[in-house]
Amino acid sequence: MKNRIAPPLFALLAALALPAQADRLAVPANALYQEECASCHMAYPPQMLDTNSWRALMNGLPKHFGSDASIDEKRRIAISDFLDRNAGSRKTGVTADANGQPLLAISQTAYFQRKHRKVEPAVWQRASIKSPANCTACHAQATAGDYNERSIRIPK
Repeated sequence: MKNRIAPPLFALLAALALPAQADRLAVPANALYQEECASCHMAYPPQMLDTNSWRALMNGLPKHFGSDASIDEKRRIAISDFLDRNAGSRKTGVTADANGQPLLAISQTAYFQRKHRKVEPAVWQRASIKSPANCTACHAQATAGDYNERSIRIPK
């Protein structure tokens, strides 16, 4: 009798744990990525964009969202390789616009839009948040890859 109950019980418990893991992204360690990218903003989990988007972003560092984020070529290639190996696809979906051009802003992806659909536009303008790119304003554990809805704290 025990053997007949154990597998379904295990399956049920595993299914209940899925929502807690659904908003969690592995944050692979990479000192160079942390050093270069986190010097200006959080080092976003690589899974948030697909390979094409990361390549386009890394190739456009001289015009990185209005700033010159250029780095030497050796470092750029090393970070690009890291992002290629860890880029998203299944969870984030294709990160391209209607014309097939890679999206460079995580906040423009369908995944981000779906997860933030209830956030009013005025919220992004708050001085405490500033923009959708500031994940850590509302997700205190974002740098650890934890975007669980239970831990969201939207500042005033």
